[in-house]
Amino acid sequence: MQNEHSTVVVLGTGGTIAGTAANAADNVGYTAGQIGIAQLLQAVPSLRGRPIDVEQVAQLDSKDMSHAVWRELALRCAHHLARDDVAGVVVAHGTDTMEETAWFLQRVLAPAKPVVLTGAMRPATAVLSDGPQNLVDAMAVARHPGARGVTAVLAGAVHGAHDLYKAHSYRIDAMSSGDAGPIARVEEGVLRMLRPWPAGEPLGAAVLQQDGDAWPAVEIVTSHAGVRATVVRALCAAGVRGIVVACTGNGTLHRELEDALADAQSGGVAVLRSTRCHDGRVLPTASDRFPAVDGLTPAKARVELMLTLA
Repeated sequence: MQNEHSTVVVLGTGGTIAGTAANAADNVGYTAGQIGIAQLLQAVPSLRGRPIDVEQVAQLDSKDMSHAVWRELALRCAHHLARDDVAGVVVAHGTDTMEETAWFLQRVLAPAKPVVLTGAMRPATAVLSDGPQNLVDAMAVARHPGARGVTAVLAGAVHGAHDLYKAHSYRIDAMSSGDAGPIARVEEGVLRMLRPWPAGEPLGAAVLQQDGDAWPAVEIVTSHAGVRATVVRALCAAGVRGIVVACTGNGTLHRELEDALADAQSGGVAVLRSTRCHDGRVLPTASDRFPAVDGLTPAKARVELMLTLA
């Protein structure tokens, strides 16, 4: 049974869910982050009169997400989660970098209460906008007894931060958990649980005390046919602290790139492997020269390495 009397805090950051287009039939030619979160919630009849606190943390297209916004978002989440009257936090967020923000919040907070990211694939002005239903579903997750950790809810599926990634560029069910599958489904406001909630230990104290501009510089490079090593050398010259490699297959690397990365590692740059494949993970072999991350996308592996170095 849900706790209907506890407060849910909704933090707005912009995204397509807050986007507008000149034509209601236009689902792609919109401008993200135009409508405030309070106005979005007022447009959902079933949420009116519910115990909801609203705060606008940012107003941007999530493709432009920054470390500064991440830090502020994490601090505001921590502040509200510490309130006895709060059941959980919902974050309205763009889908383009949702997987990265979700993993960042899970790693720095590992909250005992739910932090639920949601968004939309169609702007608020669309004839059939998906944002309102996603907000309603996110509220159901935030109020669910025993819910914890950072999840994302779109199109009725509840995805854990570790497995979440954007799998489609257009469909309203754009987010996926790959072969792991979602944690739960929201069906008419009721959760059907499939797997346990995210858990872990928070890493946030030291990181969140630092300005986001001071976090270690970590970049992503991709292994592909004909790749040149110049990009690795350029990154090292620019002073990066870490490099994540989006490898082919089971963590394999083009020999030119592998040699350049070995030089970078010898020079003190941390190297971490992920895979270009959407599903599966990198399985270790005896000949590995660089460590691999367990099942994280390259974008989330970058967050992981940055936090590790910090």
